[in-house]
Parts: sequence; structure tokens; C-alpha cells
Amino acid sequence: MHKPSRLKQTIVYVKKNSRLFMNQKDWKFIVIAAVISLLVCAIVGDGMFDTYESTKSGFFAIISAAIWIGVFNSIQKICKEHDTITSEYRSGLHISSYIMSHVIFDFAVCFIQSLILIGICCGFIDFPSDGIIFGNSIFEYFITLFLIVWCSDIMGIMISSVAGNPNVAMTAMPFVLILQLVMSGVLFELSGWSEKVASITFSKWGMSALGSIGDLNSEDLPLKMSLVFPQVRRLEIEDAYEATSGNLLSAWWFILLIGIGCIAISIVSLKIRNRDS
Repeated sequence: MHKPSRLKQTIVYVKKNSRLFMNQKDWKFIVIAAVISLLVCAIVGDGMFDTYESTKSGFFAIISAAIWIGVFNSIQKICKEHDTITSEYRSGLHISSYIMSHVIFDFAVCFIQSLILIGICCGFIDFPSDGIIFGNSIFEYFITLFLIVWCSDIMGIMISSVAGNPNVAMTAMPFVLILQLVMSGVLFELSGWSEKVASITFSKWGMSALGSIGDLNSEDLPLKMSLVFPQVRRLEIEDAYEATSGNLLSAWWFILLIGIGCIAISIVSLKIRNRDS
């Protein structure tokens, strides 16, 4: 039996995902993203850029929200269809086409969610306007948040592909999120093996990107203690937050690279699961 090309199958499944998105009322994920963004931004507030600590913790909160939004989009998406995938695989389904259809469709969903997130952020936070690459920093913040949301969504697809059922996927979700938060470099200082593990997390590179755009190394962001004791100054400069185009582009690239790795693992895991079919 002749299999349809991968491209044709991908297009067919993108259309199918679109129909399911409306029929199963998955647009609720858009609403959830708005609620999460509103809560986080309301807490961070307009004083985010007053001190180094408030800026760094504000970036951490926004990145945490972006990762949560992305993972929650897709954490149960694949494992709910394992039986359907097996049946259609026997009929000629290309696993790569199936996975890529979700990645492509979720690109649009994550784009909308990221627009909502950055829009609400701008409503509560007074971002400095100067960007590193573009004239306005808002474009750079948006690209960073979009990459984090989309690639976190892809990570959710990977977890869902590996998980045997939705319950297993949801059980794994808190551990994955905790790992992302711990390895961000904000809560704890990373060194040795933890630094190596952190290099494959979105939180580390997301903090690097936002920290670069917001120039966390700037003397215009004093320590809280410096407000009381002006003689106290920061002595160390963090390379991860170097405000250069090379550092920002590198962070974006690593976020994408991790996402590509998640796509590969998703395809391989589903092929292994269905190899006897």
C-alpha cells in the first residue's frame, strides 16, 4: 500500500488538530494563559525594574509562567491518542508527520498565548525601551517568551509521547516544572553537574535572554541594600546576562535546539511504542 507523503499527512493532521481544537473547546488554554499572565504580572508589578533583585525575580516569575503555559498545553495531548496512533500507524501513518502536525499547529496557539502574555506584561510593567537587536526591547521580550512557550509546549508533547496514559503524564509534570525552576540559576547557584543539567533547560536560557535584554548587569539596577547603604555595590558581573546581541542570539538558539531535541525524542518514542505494528 502506498503511503501519502509526509507533507500531505502533516497538512491533513494540522487540519484535524484545528477541528479538534474547536470541537473539544481547547481554546480554554488561551483563557488559562491570560489568567496566569494576569496573576503573575499583577504580583510582579510596576516596580520590577527598581532594583536588581526585583528585576531578576520578576524575570523568573514571567519565565515560570511561560513554561507552565506551554507544558500545560500539550502534556496530555499525545498519550490520549495512543490507541488511535497505533491503528493509523498500521494504515500508513508517518510518526514524524503526526508529531510535526502538533508542533506546527501549536505554533499558532503559542503565538496567541505569547501575545497575551507580553500584552498583559506591558500593562503592569514599565519595560525599558532600548533593545539589543531591535530598536524596541518589547520585540525581543516577545520573541523570548514565544520561544519559551512554544518549546515548552514541544516538551509537553515529548512527555506525552513517552507517557503511557494521561495520569502518568500529569504525574510527571510537577517534577519537570520543578527541575526547570531549580535549574534556572535564580534560586540556587549552579556548578558542576547541576550546571551541565541546567544547560538543557528552558529556564536557564530564558533567564539568560531576559537578563540580557533587561541588562541585569547594569549599575542602574542597584541592590536593595544599596538603597539604604549607598556605599554597597555589586562586585561581580554575571556572564549569562551580558547585554550583547551574541549572548541573546545564543540563548534563543539553545532554546530552539532543546525544542528540536524534544521533537526527535517524541518521534523515536512513538516509533518504539508502535514498532510491533
